[in-house]
Amino acid sequence: MCVDPFVTAALQLTDCSGGSVSMSDTLPERLPVAEARTIVKSLLVPRPLRYWTDFLVSTAVGWGAFVAALRVEPVWSPVLCVVASLALYRALIFIHELAHLRKGTFGAFRFVWNLLCGIPLFVPSFTYHGVHNGHHKRAVYGTPADGEYVPFGAQAPYHIITYLLLVFVLPLAFAARFLILTPVSFLHPALRRLAWERASSLTIDLAYRRMPVGQASPGPAWRLQETATMIWAITVTALVATGVVGWSVILVWYIVTVVIVLLNSLRTLAAHAYRNADDRPMTLEEQFVDSVDVPGVPWVTALWAPVGLRFHATHHLFPSMPYHALPEAYRRLMSELPDTRVYEMATRTSLFDALRRLWAEARDSSAERAARPAMMADSATGGDGGTRAA
Repeated sequence: MCVDPFVTAALQLTDCSGGSVSMSDTLPERLPVAEARTIVKSLLVPRPLRYWTDFLVSTAVGWGAFVAALRVEPVWSPVLCVVASLALYRALIFIHELAHLRKGTFGAFRFVWNLLCGIPLFVPSFTYHGVHNGHHKRAVYGTPADGEYVPFGAQAPYHIITYLLLVFVLPLAFAARFLILTPVSFLHPALRRLAWERASSLTIDLAYRRMPVGQASPGPAWRLQETATMIWAITVTALVATGVVGWSVILVWYIVTVVIVLLNSLRTLAAHAYRNADDRPMTLEEQFVDSVDVPGVPWVTALWAPVGLRFHATHHLFPSMPYHALPEAYRRLMSELPDTRVYEMATRTSLFDALRRLWAEARDSSAERAARPAMMADSATGGDGGTRAA
């Protein structure tokens, strides 16, 4: 009998309390989407004041701590770098909200976000716009066309380690994209295509190729964002090279961005179970239990999964729901749905719990693949060293 690899992994799930659960005993035949939508329908309207206040406070604290780290006694600099990292990480994650806000809305907020956060940190919003939306399409999620999905749970554990080691390289790659590749790309159309298709997307799949501009344009502002980020990169480099700004700025920037990328990488690993190693699209139910909610302790969990991303499974069920409504949505669904087993399957107790389970599934999948040749050989000989009867 051929067993679906997703079902095999799902049979090994544990519930949010750590006990084992059975896929056949817990997963309903369908996800109660209509019932869930009725429960949360009053939570779908974003509150602009909440967005502005949260973002501006995070940005002010982040850049304030960044500047202070350059001016205080060296003993306090590490503490201020951590504060700057956490605050700017929260501000930066609003790029996820920008990808989901209705087109034509929050225009001023998008502009200010790019001005204060996206451009200075070398991640203007066009690098996420159009890329992330595909991650939420049922026919794309978990397939090779999904740039935000790598089947870590079905691969050897070393892939997880390799992914985390990239945090030391990515900040430099982001800067080089706009400092070097952008001006060079203007020399030839082929270089422009390369820059767009292979170096303009915030993804975790390094083989991801973005669709050509003519087929999937991120909007008319993307060229302005790219040019502004290039000018910023050249200006900072010139100021440092001429001694107007000290090298300590580059050092603090690198430390802060490494911490930001590390936090986001850990959050990304905890956001899904990453079990789908096939090219086939997953069902809605499979997609949901392949995603993860981590309610945790709000003021702790929100440090590594800010702006609502600790409720990632709920977000996948309602992608257009504003981040500030996700905690209440999760609470309502867990208390008002008649059957919450599928939500419990998608819930983890902490970041450590989510990473532990991902590592365990990757380890078990690797062991299963290693044992498969021996099992096939044993099956071919009838299991006792003899020849199987025809």
